[in-house]
Amino acid sequence: MKILLVEDEERLASFIRKGISAEGYEVEVAYDGRTGLALFQREIYDLIILDVNLPQLNGFELCRLIRSENEAIPVLMLTALDSLADKSDGFNAGADDYLAKPFEFQELLLRLRALTRRSGSRPKQILRLADLELNLDTKTVTRAGKRIDLTTREYALIEYLMLNKGKIISRVDISERVWSLNFDTNSNVIDVYISYLRKKIDKDFSPRLLHTIVGMGYILRED
Repeated sequence: MKILLVEDEERLASFIRKGISAEGYEVEVAYDGRTGLALFQREIYDLIILDVNLPQLNGFELCRLIRSENEAIPVLMLTALDSLADKSDGFNAGADDYLAKPFEFQELLLRLRALTRRSGSRPKQILRLADLELNLDTKTVTRAGKRIDLTTREYALIEYLMLNKGKIISRVDISERVWSLNFDTNSNVIDVYISYLRKKIDKDFSPRLLHTIVGMGYILRED
């Protein structure tokens, strides 16, 4: 299970990361709200632990942005703000649970386990753009209700583009995130796979969704 921890207190973040990593969780840490949002939009997580008093983007705002893109992922808020009004703000922002600081580490683990069990009955995580849908649980892609058969690499590419829909993604970003290799300026492999993907998701459908931005990269958007 992969967890995103957004916490600006470095000592506390290190303590939490070390403790839950020892329980078998994979943990990635962001120390401000903007970085937390960028990581959430770039990677796939099973659960988010979120502080409220964060630099650049506070936890309530970040939680709302997360919920606007993913209604299913469990969010646990960790904060020193423990009044009823604060808790109400947290739940209204989309949090699933709220744990006030200071806390016992064992209680944090119990909350995480409860959220994990609860998330098993949540709706499937689906990314959408126009009539294009990508199911993160089953790793399937459909357009206008028709299943699109993709290779493993094609799926990884469309998933990365869907997670970043509306953003221009460079060939360097794709090479690092999808191929996990250093970018070779002499290789046209990315262009080839973009062509494969375009034929499968755009050729027989309207509107066109996968666009090339000359000199910059590629973008998934609805014209």
